[in-house]
Amino acid sequence: MRQLLLVSALAAALCGPAAAQSPDVEKLAAAVDGKVQAWRRDIHQHPELGNREVRTSKLVADHLKALGFDDVRTGIATTGVTAVLRGGKPGPRIALRADMDALPVTERSGLPFESKATSTFRGETVGVMHACGHDAHTGILMGVAEALASMKADLPGEILFIFQPAEEGPPDGEEGGAEEMLKQGIFERFKPEAVFGLHVFSTLNAGTVGWRSGPTMAASARFNIVVKGRQTHGSRPWGGVDPIVAAADLIGSAQTIVSRRQNISKQPVVVTFGAIKGGIRYNIIPDSVELVGTIRTFDEGMRQAVFADLKNVATHVAAAHGATVEANVPDTKGNPVTVNHPALTARMVPSLEKAVGAKNVIELDLNMGAEDFSFYAREVPGFFFLVGATPRDQDAIKAPSNHSPEFFLDEQALKVGTRAMLQVALDYQSLAP
Repeated sequence: MRQLLLVSALAAALCGPAAAQSPDVEKLAAAVDGKVQAWRRDIHQHPELGNREVRTSKLVADHLKALGFDDVRTGIATTGVTAVLRGGKPGPRIALRADMDALPVTERSGLPFESKATSTFRGETVGVMHACGHDAHTGILMGVAEALASMKADLPGEILFIFQPAEEGPPDGEEGGAEEMLKQGIFERFKPEAVFGLHVFSTLNAGTVGWRSGPTMAASARFNIVVKGRQTHGSRPWGGVDPIVAAADLIGSAQTIVSRRQNISKQPVVVTFGAIKGGIRYNIIPDSVELVGTIRTFDEGMRQAVFADLKNVATHVAAAHGATVEANVPDTKGNPVTVNHPALTARMVPSLEKAVGAKNVIELDLNMGAEDFSFYAREVPGFFFLVGATPRDQDAIKAPSNHSPEFFLDEQALKVGTRAMLQVALDYQSLAP
């Protein structure tokens, strides 16, 4: 009899209170689904570039204040917002993060709430669009905040909400993003045990969630190369040095850095030229051409080798044309590899399965996209997962990708993201040792 009582007591200790008091995630999420959709559409229609998210951050801060959150702080890293939800029961500390910035992309989605916004980027007038889905991330986390606030008295522990600007990078000459949020002390004021984030992604169908343990998303670096020639009339190319021809040769030769110089059987590498700017008139060979792009790697040794190879190619190809270069490789610090803490990942994948069904949770390959969530995950164990954005009746591999002017978010992703993040947060808080 005594043995039976001990077994019963042990079972109750392991699963009784947590299971009996486990909140109904579906009910919590359903109560905010309509608001999440409305917030997302509003933010989508009024996008703002990095470090310029004034309207968005006010929307977020006003919402958190109305919910009664503690320590609502604004203006962090220019436009960032943080706030703390303190539960009514003792428990662990965690952080949940969303990014708020849009991209210099002119939208072609045809949505009734399509963005018509414009702004200035790198000296040019550009369209502005939430082409990466950060509007969804912000709306989802606002909904999660409201859902958790509704059960504050029964919530164990404390949760730091991070609404971050400039994930896509700050404007030239400015600081911003996750690294700047940390420099300004958000983890000094509130040090979490773990940090969680999500990203909607076009290569997954709506209704699914993807994850990977360990290295998950690539390190990124930006480069800037200016090829300098000598201006002349287009009818007399021999009268100057043509930086356009030199730049074209440079771009072609740089492709051999990946295809011939890096052992891509070890780790993948990407070198991409994203912009070419030079010249103003059809019959004038200009003085210079500017090239900007990105490098993606998972291995630090390979990363440094690519930097050296790109400088070498740029210098010598330009010299072969009689031109010179200024090669800033890299010209920014970039993001480190996003690493999902293996033990934390193993612990939280069952929460994703609980939220959306095990058949809808997919283990992913390495992703060459980059995320400055990586800075948070260097400070404390992190778990970053992807939420499918492409309608189920479309081939997700062929769908317009994140950063495309035709990027389309199936709003089922909002419901999935809200439930997944709620389940992850509640399970960690309730089941933490």
